[in-house]
Amino acid sequence: MTSIDRPIVLVGCGKMGGAMLDGWLAGGIAAAGVIAVDPQIDERWRARAGVSVIDGADDLPHDLTPAVVVLAVKPQTMDAAIGAYRRFAGPETLFLSIAAGKPIAYFHQHLGANAAVVRAMPNTPAAVGRGITVCCAGAGTSAAQKTMAGALLAAVGAVEWVDDEGLIDAVTAVSGGGPAYVFLLIEVLAEAGVAAGLPEDLAMRLARETVSGAGELARQSDDPASVLRQNVTSPGGTTAEALKVLMADDGITPLFVDAVAAATRRSRELAG
Repeated sequence: MTSIDRPIVLVGCGKMGGAMLDGWLAGGIAAAGVIAVDPQIDERWRARAGVSVIDGADDLPHDLTPAVVVLAVKPQTMDAAIGAYRRFAGPETLFLSIAAGKPIAYFHQHLGANAAVVRAMPNTPAAVGRGITVCCAGAGTSAAQKTMAGALLAAVGAVEWVDDEGLIDAVTAVSGGGPAYVFLLIEVLAEAGVAAGLPEDLAMRLARETVSGAGELARQSDDPASVLRQNVTSPGGTTAEALKVLMADDGITPLFVDAVAAATRRSRELAG
């Protein structure tokens, strides 16, 4: 699918909503235009061709039947926003939510049992077109609507699907929060470099470029991460000594297992 022939309503045009909108416009997906609903929208969107900006749902045309309503508001403001879009609930309009912690049942509760809903968990590299999003479709969502949701999300990165909505909690812990773990790695690698005697600015540049370069190498390579790691590790060399520490029984693996488990638990708590 190269374009959507009915309007897209984008509720919330912050960092993630704006990144998606940029991708849709660049890819020509939003052939019938996008109505962005956000009273605090960045002024640059008001001048973009194909985008109409309104302050609230009351300003939407009464005869509008959007192809999709993309819910990109913060989870804590969803309760205040969702009711105004109930009039679009039905087989002709898909609701695509990127709000963390809001299960499909929540949207059926507020929109009605017949609403077609796709729940998605993107991550922040979507801002540079390198995100990954995992989706789960609710009952009553058609194959064509799933395809449409996938196309909209593919504008900002890779897309995966799961049938079991319960897996979204673990997805949130791994890829949703994963960028923060990587940024922490950059911080601590730079701090370790400073502790080893490097100037602070040089240590940070080395850490940033090493992490981003290794990530790009992993993206382009067909080899598993374990092989890429082994390719850097000479027997008896300096990297091997470092990995003895990182891969020890009390090294990085149990820390990450515990961290992802903690985030998964919190995601389930937030979902109620």
